[in-house]
Amino acid sequence: MSEQGIIPAGPLEPPTKAMLIEMLRRMLRVRFFEERASQMMSESRLPGALHNSIGQEAEVVGACMALRDDDFMTGNHRSHGHPIGKGASVAPLMAELFGKATGVCRGKGGSMHLARFSVGGLGESGIVGSLMPGAVGAGLSACLRRTDQVCLCFFGDGAANCGPFHESLNLAAVWRLPVIFLCENNGYAIHSSAAQTTAVADIALRASAYNIPGLIVDGQDVLAVYGGVQAAVARARAGEGPSLIEAKTYRYCEHSEFSKPFDPPSYRDESEIAAWRARDPIDTFASHLREAGDLSSNEFESIRASVRAEIDAAVMFAEESADPEPEAMLRDIFV
Repeated sequence: MSEQGIIPAGPLEPPTKAMLIEMLRRMLRVRFFEERASQMMSESRLPGALHNSIGQEAEVVGACMALRDDDFMTGNHRSHGHPIGKGASVAPLMAELFGKATGVCRGKGGSMHLARFSVGGLGESGIVGSLMPGAVGAGLSACLRRTDQVCLCFFGDGAANCGPFHESLNLAAVWRLPVIFLCENNGYAIHSSAAQTTAVADIALRASAYNIPGLIVDGQDVLAVYGGVQAAVARARAGEGPSLIEAKTYRYCEHSEFSKPFDPPSYRDESEIAAWRARDPIDTFASHLREAGDLSSNEFESIRASVRAEIDAAVMFAEESADPEPEAMLRDIFV
């Protein structure tokens, strides 16, 4: 499927060198955050479940960096990277994984329910597809308040087969709301391949049913994702309504760290994983920057070391933070 239907509302600006370096930094931040979280989960240092997106960093960061700071965003159960991609500090996010009072949700949300309002993150949910209507609500809010904010709605290929997908895209299209629906198609809903569960080869084809633009982008290419989302954002700000973008991507890890011992060994081939690893989004982008003269090998290693130090500091912050007090159980509730 081509980029038909995505028509920029005015000229689109290419990313500056500073933005390119920041893209690389945020991709590394997501990768190292999740690798460290995986390690700590294996050591029984984190409570609850943990769903990592290692391998999907390009589509996360490329999409988030096409937004403004005041734009909204909703996530899903695999969403550590989304607030990081939008610019959130990693320390309170790590503290939330630990269940500490200094976490972004005061330790009450954990891995699947990170909300970081300071960067426009309205929340995440372990219920598949459940925040798609919330993204529509955020878009409606922007219209009613007469701002030119947009909402970027992340969801997976599995959520594309749930009821909220139809309801959300249909209503957003009817009301021409400023919502960008971004399908992170990593090929699998838990252990079921998209080919087994989805009648169409490309989820972006479904955009035609709602008379909105549909676009497929290479989810391993941060610049391709950035350009596609930037164009959809421009349409939305111009009052032209929602778009559906499908990022073809892949997770190297299993469905979750918690489910590893129970995952069937044969639901995907090692050769498939190796083929996607050969197109690692971080290595590929770093090579592109070096070839373009925007990054030296020494600069790359310096950035890697700096980001690793950030993650180390975040873990220390989380470990030294206090647990929520028992009285906190009765706060932040309505009844």
